[in-house]
Amino acid sequence: MLWQRVVTAAVLLLVLLPALFFSSPVPFSAVALLFIVAATWEWARLAGYGQAPALAASLACGLLCLAGWSAGWLDAPPRLLWLGATVLWVVGGAWLLLRGAPAWAGLPRAMRLLLGVLILFVAWLAVARARNLGINFLLSILVLVWVADVFAYFAGRTWGGRIVARKLAPAISPGKSWEGVWGGMLGVAMLGFAWRWADAHWQIPVLSLYSGLATVGPWVMLASILALAAISVVGDLMESLVKRVAGAKDSSALLPGHGGVLDRVDALLPTVPFALLMHSVLVAP
Repeated sequence: MLWQRVVTAAVLLLVLLPALFFSSPVPFSAVALLFIVAATWEWARLAGYGQAPALAASLACGLLCLAGWSAGWLDAPPRLLWLGATVLWVVGGAWLLLRGAPAWAGLPRAMRLLLGVLILFVAWLAVARARNLGINFLLSILVLVWVADVFAYFAGRTWGGRIVARKLAPAISPGKSWEGVWGGMLGVAMLGFAWRWADAHWQIPVLSLYSGLATVGPWVMLASILALAAISVVGDLMESLVKRVAGAKDSSALLPGHGGVLDRVDALLPTVPFALLMHSVLVAP
């Protein structure tokens, strides 16, 4: 219901915005950790585990995040972590898109759970690391995912199926079209150049992802943000695949009117680690 969506969104903003703009990155990292723990519980339930094993998996993921935090990984993450996560998403995403739900369902249940824990751990680490790099840097990635989603939605509704008859992934998410993907890419391209201009115009001291990439070259920035938009679609499709195999419409009912936590963060899971890979290789090697 609409009122549920509005109330839930308002509560989330009341929690997230003060944590995000606090002078220290610690509150935001802590709030993000709570969301990741909840998302792990949802993932375990979708993988077919009962209440107690799902709670144990969420606790394990939370402890893994805390271990990385105490090891100083928010300031100096392992050098190959972002690369490994991106390769896993690209290769695994391609494999799943080609083979569909039977491939995911054919994996051992324990492997599906382990993959989820690792994916969510790396996603939390990437988000927390991005906040450590600066609010402007983190927001530039988050807004990219949201803009890609909004533009894809309206482009898909307006032109879906009119240019390319075949859907993007009909066996996984029948509603998604290639026109939606292209619309999302157009949206993030405009966003990137507008954000880059705003950084320069207002002389914002902490560079956004776009301004950092632009120091290498405008074409590098454009290619990079288009790649980020593409991999955000993979994250969205992956969650749709997990829910389809589980026979679930939403990942849970934790967020009334919005579904579950995974429903809200699915596109971020591969995108933030990929953005940090680009930053570490191209901007601050």
